[in-house]
Amino acid sequence: MIIPPMFSRIFPFAIYMGFFAIAGVLQFLQQGGLPLLQGWDPRWLYPTKVLLVSLALLLLWRNYGELAKPVGIKSSDWLLSVAVGVMVFVVWINLDQSWATIGETQGYNPTDPESGRLNWNLIALRIFGAALVVPLMEELFWRSFVMRWLKDADFVNVDPATVGIKPFFITAVLFASEHNLWLAGLLAGVAYNWLYMRTRNLWVPVLAHAVTNCMLGVWVVQTGKWQFW
Repeated sequence: MIIPPMFSRIFPFAIYMGFFAIAGVLQFLQQGGLPLLQGWDPRWLYPTKVLLVSLALLLLWRNYGELAKPVGIKSSDWLLSVAVGVMVFVVWINLDQSWATIGETQGYNPTDPESGRLNWNLIALRIFGAALVVPLMEELFWRSFVMRWLKDADFVNVDPATVGIKPFFITAVLFASEHNLWLAGLLAGVAYNWLYMRTRNLWVPVLAHAVTNCMLGVWVVQTGKWQFW
């Protein structure tokens, strides 16, 4: 069975985004007093969607030719990737002013409601999803698919370096709209786009994205600023 390249990149992302709608519906039903949902902890939806997205990525892995092997990347590009990931993290935690955000969010709070103790199972699963699964899923969707597709419908044959200004900034803006911290998201989108165009290898923005999310996760746990999750 031949799976279209577009589907391979959209499907995992659609699963991830679909859980936001599912979470809203379940929260509404829980507040409405549905017996089956009484005592249910909505925080476990995150590990569930990470598991499903991981399964989708594994099943579709052979369709991601650009991720077959992280070859042809210079050591300087790996170092650049890490440096950009760190810079995006620094920008992210410093752009939470009201004018740089869309709406409000309580974030993902892994503490026990009664004792206030940290639930390390939830923390580990959250960081695993944010640092390993989300970078792969989002880079395949935003960089590998959307940015190149905006250049040409036959996106798999588009050289990232030739994408051009318009697809570059449209993708960055769309990536920003996915995040509560829209300005930080916009700058992150610009940074990851630039890495992909510069190196022509998707593993480079994947690593940068992973570094950003991993550092953010560690920082959030240390500071208790759950709204950043």
